[in-house]
Amino acid sequence: MTGPPFPRVAIAAAANSRQARRLEGHTSASVAVDAALLALAAAGLEVDEVDGVFGDDCGEVVYRLGLPAVTTSALDNVGISAVVEAAAAVQAGMCRVAVVASGGAGTYLDRDSTAPWTRPENEWVLPFGLYTAAEFALIARRHMHLYGTKPEQLATVAAVIRNNGHANPEAVYFARGPYTVADVLESRMVADPFHLLDCAMTSEGGCAVVLTTLDRARDRVARPVQVLGVGMDRIGPVYRYPPAWDLTGGRVGDESNGVIGRRAARQSFAMAGLRPADADVCELYDPFSFEIIRQFEAFGFCGPGEGGDFVSDGRIGPGGEVPTTTDGGLMSFSHAGRAQMLQRVARAVHQVQGVCASNQVPGAEVALCSNGGAGALFTDVMLVGAST
Repeated sequence: MTGPPFPRVAIAAAANSRQARRLEGHTSASVAVDAALLALAAAGLEVDEVDGVFGDDCGEVVYRLGLPAVTTSALDNVGISAVVEAAAAVQAGMCRVAVVASGGAGTYLDRDSTAPWTRPENEWVLPFGLYTAAEFALIARRHMHLYGTKPEQLATVAAVIRNNGHANPEAVYFARGPYTVADVLESRMVADPFHLLDCAMTSEGGCAVVLTTLDRARDRVARPVQVLGVGMDRIGPVYRYPPAWDLTGGRVGDESNGVIGRRAARQSFAMAGLRPADADVCELYDPFSFEIIRQFEAFGFCGPGEGGDFVSDGRIGPGGEVPTTTDGGLMSFSHAGRAQMLQRVARAVHQVQGVCASNQVPGAEVALCSNGGAGALFTDVMLVGAST
C-alpha cells in the first residue's frame, strides 16, 4: 500500500529555541516550552487550541503551558518516534492540535570530556569505558576493514556538515569555520578512527513540531507538510550492550546491525511510492562522520562499501546531488540532549516549507530525515513532503 500513513494529518510548523553551548538559567523543560511557543506561532495556532502533547518531557510541557487535561505521550518517545505517536493520535481523533517538544539544558554541568548521556550506568560502560564515541568507532572500523573506507572520506563528511553550521546564523558553531578535510584529520584523536572534529559537540536548546488535521493546517499555513513514509528499526535497547557490525537477532540473522535502518528505509520509500533518488535533501542524524556514510548505504543511495565514494566530489554539500544535514547537525548546529533527534524532523519540515535560515534547497519537495545509528542499535527513517 502506498500513500501517506496519516492521510488526515499535517505538520503545520517546526521551530527551535535559541541554541548555545550553555543557556544560563534554563532547564530542559523551559527550552522545550520556548520552542513549543515558537512552533505554535509559526503554525498560526494558539496555546488554548493544543489538546495533545508528546515527547520525552510531555507532562512538564503540559504543566508549564497551563493546559487542561490533554492527550499525552504514553512512552518515552523522542524525535521521529514521538512524531509518529502524535500523528497517530491526530489521525485517530484523540486530539486535533498536537505539540511534540523536546529540550536539553542544565544537565551537562561538570564539563567532563564526555557528556552524561554518553556514559549511561551499565555494566559495559562503567567498568570498561565503552562511551558513545567508542561504540560508533567499532562500527566505523569494521567498515574500513571490510571495504577500505578511508579517514579522508570520513573527514569529508565532517567538513561538509561543520561548514553548513558555519554558514547558519542559528547554529552554535556559526562563523567558526570554514573547515577543511585537513582540519578534521589534524584534530586530536578521540576514538580511532574518529578525530575530535568527526564527533558531535554538546550544547543546549529546544525543538518543537506542531501537527494538526490537514484541513486545519491548510487554513493556517501556506505549505503544510505530511509524513509520506516512516520506518523504525531496533536490534536491542539503546546504549546498553556493546555494538558490532555483525550483530544480529538471536532468531533471524539476515539483517545485521551494520545495515540497521535498511528495512526502515525500504518501508518508508515503499509507503511513499518513492525511491532514494526522489529525495531532494537528506537531514541525516550525524553523531559521528562515518554514520552518514553508513546511512547512505543502508538507505539504498549506494551499494555496500560504496558510501565513502558517494559522499565525495561535492555530492552531499550545498548545491550537490544530495544536500545533507543542511543546518550543521549535531556537529555544528546543536546537540542538546535528545532534542537533536527532533531537530532532524524540524529541518526536513523547514526544507519542504522553504523557510530554512541557510542552505535552503531550491524547490525541495521531499526530505528524508533519520535518527540514531548502528552504535546505538537503532535507526529511524522518515520521509516528509508537501501536502497534496
